[in-house]
Amino acid sequence: MSKYIQQIEAALLPTATQYAPEGSEPKALAHQWVHALAYGFTPFAKERGVSKSKLIGILKKAQLYTDAESFKSKLPGTPIKAPKESRFTFIDLFAGVGGMRIGFQKAGGTCVFSSEFEKNAQATYAENHGDYPFGDITKISVADIPEHDVLVAGFPCQPFSHAGLKKGIADTRGTLFHNIANILEAKKPKAALLENVRGLISHDKGYTLQVILKTLIGMGYNCNIDKEIIAKGTPKQLQAEAKKMVLKSVDFGVPQNRQRIFIVLWKEQLTKQFAYPKATHSSTRVGSILEENPDSKYTISDRLWEGHKRRRINNGLNGKGFGFSIVNKNSPYTSTISARYYKDGSEVLIEQEGKNPRKLTPREAASLQGFPKSFKHNKSDVQAYKQFGNSVSVPVVFAIAKEISSQLLKG
Repeated sequence: MSKYIQQIEAALLPTATQYAPEGSEPKALAHQWVHALAYGFTPFAKERGVSKSKLIGILKKAQLYTDAESFKSKLPGTPIKAPKESRFTFIDLFAGVGGMRIGFQKAGGTCVFSSEFEKNAQATYAENHGDYPFGDITKISVADIPEHDVLVAGFPCQPFSHAGLKKGIADTRGTLFHNIANILEAKKPKAALLENVRGLISHDKGYTLQVILKTLIGMGYNCNIDKEIIAKGTPKQLQAEAKKMVLKSVDFGVPQNRQRIFIVLWKEQLTKQFAYPKATHSSTRVGSILEENPDSKYTISDRLWEGHKRRRINNGLNGKGFGFSIVNKNSPYTSTISARYYKDGSEVLIEQEGKNPRKLTPREAASLQGFPKSFKHNKSDVQAYKQFGNSVSVPVVFAIAKEISSQLLKG
């Protein structure tokens, strides 16, 4: 951290400590205020009297602020750059290490608020974006969320009570989706992107997806599924339409067979249909993300390799699948990397001539998700694997963000 940022933090922290929400670090609020002053958006806690003029007064008293341009120019660079010219604003919820943020910034968006609960992910996010995210979203007042054009969230998949589908947004209480719905209802951004595992489509036999979509449509948002199907259609009808929202990473130049559902929402008056980005179908090759001389520590042990082979045989006999996936540099793509990759590497093992296969290095895991070379992964291999396994394929998000900007925001 630069000396200048340390001085700014020291000046703002006494005030930030007064207003930081429960479950969030005061420095998250101080960082958000710095970005609000630098990029001209509304600061957190404005509703409680923390205006730009008050923040500027604090910094001027500490001789850290003269005018907006010089203040912005003195801020240190970060591994992941914000756009020079902002086309739209967005908030980054359940942010992880900021994969969604990278894609939306590349499309011209300015992030005005971020939230992530896990401490290690917060640290990685801050190191790369220069912006320490807020913590527990359930303890942050909707009034404190800045105005924004697009809400972006990759949220956990949770079941809903079957007593629902009668009370609208109230049906989602007790789940993290409820916090997303509250923000959408209160702030009414022009658009939203909700990302989840493909399994959301079949989760609880389609009931979970139905509650989510019915709640969103009831608040004045549209998606590419007809309202009649959402309200009265059968689970099979809803699931068939939802599958059209599933995008594959390998179709966008990423050598990974990752499938995720991306629900794009927009205010009713903006358009009738959203055109999802078309697959590039560019050729992919695992060798494009591999390092030339990986450390020998990533080669798996004889014991683990024998265990993998034994489980493959047993699983095959029991009809449970193959147990591990092995590829080489000429393979077109890998299986999907997950947060459990650190345990045994079974999802993606790299073939090595004359010795046991190896796991991906953290840098390779980053590249397998399309993160730029400038991104600094967590120093802990375990945390890095968890963070990239939980993240998104950046090129896919960028492709969607570009279409949201051009179709829904006209930016």
